[in-house]
Amino acid sequence: VRWEFKFPTPFLRTREFLWQEGHTAHASYEDAQEMVMAILNLYKNVYQDLLCVPVVPGYKTEKEKFAGGYQTTTVEAYIAGSGRAIQGATSHNLGQNFGKMFDIKYQDEKGDTQVAWQTSWGLTTRTIGVMVMVHGDDKGLVMPPRVSPVQVVIVSVISKKLTAETADPYCQKILADLQSQGVRAKYDDRTMYNPGWKYNHWEQKGVPIRIEVGPMDIEKNSVRIAVRHDGSKEDLPVEGLGAVIKNKLEEIQTTMFEKAKKARDEHLVKITQWEEFVPALEKNNLVLAPWCDPKDIESEEMVKTKSREESLKNAGLEGEDDRTATSVAAKTLCIPFDQPELPEGTKCFATGKPATCWVLWGRSY
Repeated sequence: VRWEFKFPTPFLRTREFLWQEGHTAHASYEDAQEMVMAILNLYKNVYQDLLCVPVVPGYKTEKEKFAGGYQTTTVEAYIAGSGRAIQGATSHNLGQNFGKMFDIKYQDEKGDTQVAWQTSWGLTTRTIGVMVMVHGDDKGLVMPPRVSPVQVVIVSVISKKLTAETADPYCQKILADLQSQGVRAKYDDRTMYNPGWKYNHWEQKGVPIRIEVGPMDIEKNSVRIAVRHDGSKEDLPVEGLGAVIKNKLEEIQTTMFEKAKKARDEHLVKITQWEEFVPALEKNNLVLAPWCDPKDIESEEMVKTKSREESLKNAGLEGEDDRTATSVAAKTLCIPFDQPELPEGTKCFATGKPATCWVLWGRSY
């Protein structure tokens, strides 16, 4: 339960949510940091390898880090449909603050009492919301094959030319072949619904591949497959179909990630002057900008306030509801681990002070 919670955003921020959380204690900063980075990489893999959602890993600024902690790392995702960023998951190096406050100590090899270095990390059902928004379309869900409960659905086109008695053995044979390859497949043999209704039903659920079996397919000993994420169709022979579909699912997994990454990268821009900042945000971009000091909370708050004011003015609005989950204000997303070269003498885009790093900014949920 999120006790400090005020205003809900379905899927993304709710009072109650399912949470994978971990806490560890270590003898040194280095040991704790190794755990922090291992878990962050795990979260990165959940998004990229399972959900086909590209993320930017990095450190949070002082203003955005976990309160009381030493350092926060994050993976940040991008929702192309809204042009907004969203925090995917965090992994915190809590330092020794909480150990001192709550008397969390251990005995070292010399028998001396030491304060533990702690970590904390978590991933929530927000991942589902992010996946839905990144891949979904007007027809419904679009599921990445690796996480789809049903990867392939078989639908027979029953008509006067093709009876269930003829179609069922044919489809059951295909189902067995798919399952022998480890494919999570289902034969929809319900008789109360017509093929069109079934197509729509499984499209809404985002099943990656639909296999259609009509009278002509049986005559040719073939099937027609329809791919959910791009709508493409292809006729394939039944012989060896299981192995072909297994490879096709991996191909879909790769293509979905590349499509999402392309959409993200097309909206990732680099700027060096304030004058470029708000216009870039207005184009639904993530903005990489030179920044003076990740610990400068006051300047970061200034950017948030000033960007909100400029955006509202451009839109002809006087203000925005404090409860909104979609503020027009910019905020820091992270200091990316992968830092572009920062030429000597580069100034902070907002304060004019010497820049020390590149920071990723955006409008966020």
